[in-house]
Parts: sequence; C-alpha cells; structure tokens
Amino acid sequence: MGRTLVIGDIHGGFKALQQVFQRAQVGEKDILIFLGDYVDGWSESAQVIQFLMELSQKQECIFIKGNHDAWCEDWLSLGDGPDVWLFNGGKSTVESYNDYPLEDLDFHLEFFQRMKNYYVDDKNRLFIHAGYSSMHGPEKEVYSSNYRWDRTLWETAVAMDKKIEKNSALYPKRLLLYHEIFIGHTPTLDIGIKHPVNKANVWNIDTGAAFTGSLSILDIDTKEFWQSDPLPFLYPDEKGRNNDSAGK
Repeated sequence: MGRTLVIGDIHGGFKALQQVFQRAQVGEKDILIFLGDYVDGWSESAQVIQFLMELSQKQECIFIKGNHDAWCEDWLSLGDGPDVWLFNGGKSTVESYNDYPLEDLDFHLEFFQRMKNYYVDDKNRLFIHAGYSSMHGPEKEVYSSNYRWDRTLWETAVAMDKKIEKNSALYPKRLLLYHEIFIGHTPTLDIGIKHPVNKANVWNIDTGAAFTGSLSILDIDTKEFWQSDPLPFLYPDEKGRNNDSAGK
C-alpha cells in the first residue's frame, strides 16, 4: 500500500514540484491530492499542468481547483483574462503558453474543467483549496466561489483558544463537520511559519511557494512532510508573485 500525500499551492514552480517529489520519494502507489493553484507566479505554469496531466495517467491523483486555476480556465476558454488576474501572476502563465499549439490548450482546458471543488475521503477528511462559510459544510455552500476564496475558516482556526474542547458550545460548528480539513490558499508565511501548520483540526499546506517560501508535501496519516528549496533560489532570475499588490 502506498501513502496518501497532499500537495500545497505550486504556482508555476515546476522545479520545486520535481524537487519535492524527489525528496518525498513519491512512487506510483502513492495517492496524490493537490490542493489547487497550480498556475500563476513562476515561469512554468504550462509545464506544471502538462506534468500533472501525464502523472494522472500513471497513478491516482485528485486535483482540487484553486482561484488561480479558475482564472486560468476562463482565459483558456475565452481567450481573455481580467487585469486582476494578469497582475496576480497571470501574466507569467500566459507567457508560459506561448509555444503551445492550440490542440494542447484544449487538452489543458479539459484538465481544468475536470478539477474538483473539494474532496472528502472515507475517513471524513476534507480537502479544499480555501474554505467554506456554510455551517452545514461545502455541499450546502451558497456561493461556490468560497471554495476557492474563503479565508474565514483558516482565520477561525488560527484565532481559536486552544483550551476550547470539541464538546464546548464555543467550538466552531464548521470545524466539527470533519475529522480533519486540509487547505491551501493562505500562505503560512502570513503567520510567520515556513512549514505546514495545524490549527484546531485544520492543516494549511500552502507554505508560500508563490512568494519566498517552499512547496510542501504532507503525508496525511503520519504528518511527515517534505519541502523544496525556497522558490526564489530555484528561480533566481524571476520574482514570482513577490511584486503582487492585490490578493493571494
């Protein structure tokens, strides 16, 4: 039996993805759950998508859709992208597709369209890019954009008093719905931490690969994790998303 590994936000960092796969000794028996934001940032977004498409032919992979992936999907479908996307890493994604033939773009679009909004395994563990606001869980979410944009779930977990027990009326009801919740979207660097972080029953695997951090892989059972080198060291002539002035 292989492991079940969860992978944080990649943001076009193909070199980091290859490096952390090697360090984690990822094998074909491992089940891989990707938390989204495969594109936008470093210069190899198209290469990341091509690699993931080919990887999914060899082993079980689950791909969650992030907010940057939704933007890229719209661009691949419509041929145009909003300025907010271009200024938040989208420009590097567009440039990474410069040499791709149109038929390949169609295959990549289909890949984005097949991504999941979230996934729940047989041990009641939720995997979602950002979060959800409904007290009844993501399946009852009124605004599907929350799957890719919500930060309140993570902020709630971070701000919680550690002394609050699960049987307390004060324990957030959203967190009681699942045994564990695995997210990306909000870099752990925001709270000064460079590795995957556990708050309450929420695990944040986005360790800031889009910016100055590393790409992380976590074994969801043992909680052992592996990290790439910080992305600026792997792409010394690039800035990634470190110039971005808008949201993540």
